[in-house]
Amino acid sequence: MSASLVIRGGTVHDGGGGPGRVADVLVEGDRIVAVGPSAGGHDAPVLDATGLVVAPGFVNVLSHAYFALEKDGRGLSDLYQGVTTQVFGEGVSIGPLTPAIRAELEASFGLVGPPMEWERLSEFLSHLESKGVVQNVVSFVGAHNLRMIGAGSDDRPMTAAELSHVCGILDEEMADGALGLGSALIYPPGCFAPTDELVALCEVVARHDGMYISHMRSEGDHFLDAVDELIEIGRRSGARAEIYHLKAAGRDNWPKMARAVERVEAARATGQMVTADIYPYLAGQTSLAASIPPHFHEGGHAALTARLADPAERALIREGVRTPSERWENIYLASGGADGVMLLPDPKGPAARYRGLSLRQAAQDRGADPVEMLLQLVEQEPGLDAMYFMMDEDVLRTALRNPWVSVGSDAETFAAEPPYTDTPTHPRAYGTFARILGRYVREQSLLTLGEAVRRMTSLPADNLRLRDRGRLAVGAYADIVVFDPETVGDLATYESPHQYARGMRHVVVNGQTAFADGVPTGRLAGRALRRGRFL
Repeated sequence: MSASLVIRGGTVHDGGGGPGRVADVLVEGDRIVAVGPSAGGHDAPVLDATGLVVAPGFVNVLSHAYFALEKDGRGLSDLYQGVTTQVFGEGVSIGPLTPAIRAELEASFGLVGPPMEWERLSEFLSHLESKGVVQNVVSFVGAHNLRMIGAGSDDRPMTAAELSHVCGILDEEMADGALGLGSALIYPPGCFAPTDELVALCEVVARHDGMYISHMRSEGDHFLDAVDELIEIGRRSGARAEIYHLKAAGRDNWPKMARAVERVEAARATGQMVTADIYPYLAGQTSLAASIPPHFHEGGHAALTARLADPAERALIREGVRTPSERWENIYLASGGADGVMLLPDPKGPAARYRGLSLRQAAQDRGADPVEMLLQLVEQEPGLDAMYFMMDEDVLRTALRNPWVSVGSDAETFAAEPPYTDTPTHPRAYGTFARILGRYVREQSLLTLGEAVRRMTSLPADNLRLRDRGRLAVGAYADIVVFDPETVGDLATYESPHQYARGMRHVVVNGQTAFADGVPTGRLAGRALRRGRFL
């Protein structure tokens, strides 16, 4: 048997969840051709895996690396952890686009450089592949995009004609290989979509055997209601459903996690496909403006700015931030207020000196009320991000131990070098997968090594319908990682996030060695994937 690459002498965890076995893995071209006893006599490059674990490449179920990879295809913070496939589309996707969505993305992400010339999601993924990316890329269609196409930023249901129009667009994107529909229902305009509208969209998804995946309407005070809504959408539409970053936000809501798990288990017991993913950290990250009630965002950022400039409206916004609500997810209160919000301003922006400070510390520096300080910062730097410390370790463990929970970083990917290290970020960008293997496998034994590998490989690949991915098996694509189980772990912290994980030795993507002996090779062999086959 011929081979173009041999991975020799490692303990193979094939993605099935069971114990490992010592074996060689032979690769020919982009496929695995053998997994078994030592195979000598091959005139092919050898990656030494003696004393190491050999596993399928990790699938990052929730990645925001779309523009990061467009700028820098090396994907290093994920590559150092063994990620070989990036999955996009939480609420927003980089297609389908209209002039209004392009303008919003450019403003939200501070984009400079070549214009976004594509219109459809499949065109963007092909664009990434043609530029060169180290990981495979694939995406959901953003429900945000469809809302913008149908109803703009208005707080209302789509009309029948608007809904029919966007269902047609979704049908075309699904036919072109999109994974399904991804929503983010705490953010405008996604939060303006009623359940029936989401069911109608998901009926289109179900016809293509796609998935509905959602940052639910609530992870806090209405967490259980939001779980029920996701299950209902999946049941009524026939689409498989997944919860993005399963968590209970806010101390009063931590006890709800056990009940949320029970509800998912009950749905699964009926045969309904409901799953979830997680990142192993106690803080989330999103915009500081997300602390402002969604109805003040109606009409877009310009409308919010105008409301902030009106003294009467500004007073209503301040009161809205301070007050629990039946209508929206108050992440400011879920974090315990200003002490639980860490600011991540642009290091070259007007609020740069507050980087790494809590909102309360920044307010004290300026001699301002914390909520008023929040509004001032949103005015000065609309894209300012913050970390919100809302979660609990025991609750995280309650979620992670479930066999239907996979892993996603909910982050961009970075290189730990200038100018990328100037960008404020969450440690999950550098540590998510390594933290699972180091903290929750080696240190705490919450998961066995084989089970942790399954959660990051075959489980998401099967859920997403990524054919021939996620397993070390004859005929599968050669996405392979080799790591040291005794040293693998995260080094990134909240205070110093730009630090690569440790312990990864080799990474192979589509049969090409992207990472060898702990060093990136520069090979960019990632491909644009589609549900069930290539683009």
